[in-house]
Amino acid sequence: MSPPLSATVAAVDGGSTTLSDVHADILEAHILNRLDGPTLAAASCASSVLHSLSSQDHLWTAICHSTWPSTAADPRLRRLVSAFPGGPRAFFSLSFPTILPSPSAALAPPPQELISAVDINYKGNLIFSKVQETETVTGWFRCSPFRIDLLDPKETVPTAARLLDGDGACTSLAEEMTLSWVLIDPAGRRAASLSSHRPVDVHRHWLTGEVQVKFATILSASSVSELVQCGIVVTCGGAEGGEMHVSEVSMQVEDMDGMNLTGKDSLVILQRAMEGKRGNERREEEGRRRYKEYLEMKTERRERKLRNEGTLDKVCVAIGISLFAAFCCFFLWS
Repeated sequence: MSPPLSATVAAVDGGSTTLSDVHADILEAHILNRLDGPTLAAASCASSVLHSLSSQDHLWTAICHSTWPSTAADPRLRRLVSAFPGGPRAFFSLSFPTILPSPSAALAPPPQELISAVDINYKGNLIFSKVQETETVTGWFRCSPFRIDLLDPKETVPTAARLLDGDGACTSLAEEMTLSWVLIDPAGRRAASLSSHRPVDVHRHWLTGEVQVKFATILSASSVSELVQCGIVVTCGGAEGGEMHVSEVSMQVEDMDGMNLTGKDSLVILQRAMEGKRGNERREEEGRRRYKEYLEMKTERRERKLRNEGTLDKVCVAIGISLFAAFCCFFLWS
């Protein structure tokens, strides 16, 4: 086992060479530029030398581009990532971790525009990447159900991947597909990841036969006990020869009663998410755990509502019978 990075790296003439004796260019070219974001952030805490070297913008720019290829393909987004307070490292620290469902009390002015940077990978290969801008000031956006569609209704995107037949397609997509949806407020220089990274549900559509892959993040509404689901759906089908194509990539926000929220209400929730806390848990496990808890809370809420409605129906029936009996007695005695 090799020694830790901060320990002695070589012995020379009975002495030792420490990390500070290694040339900075060697550390950067052969070590730091090979690390991913979380590992580079951890390495920066090992010593003052590594902290200084790992804070360079070009390292974090390369990490952002490799983590989210959409940030490298769009010129405006490349400039925006560099313009974040703290540079690309700050953008990564906001966009990579899991969002915690804790509402923020203070809100900045609502963003007039949202930018979605979306990347989908299947079996380690990028199959879909797109940057989309959404205006939030129009009356149509504020009053209509919130929904962001990255593809037109009749648009499909072919991929080089192969889609298996039968149940194998659902199993393969559940295990091999990952999705990143980074939502950005360009004016406020804020960003957040709205995807569970791994699917929380995969099923075949009963009518079209296409496979729908769902990703979800659970967010807070007015309180921690009142939650909403930010759901992302990717619809995949198979063309001739088994080649997989993507026909839908969309995001909606719905409450615990299953109602889609309007653009105005969704914007407030998404704004709180971008301003809220981030978690350090593993994204896949945490995303599925929170989604499962959300479904359990949603089921309990529906059952409680049915019980209350059942009790109310019994009370109404009892009152109706009592009134009918009273009317009959009055009619007989009159």
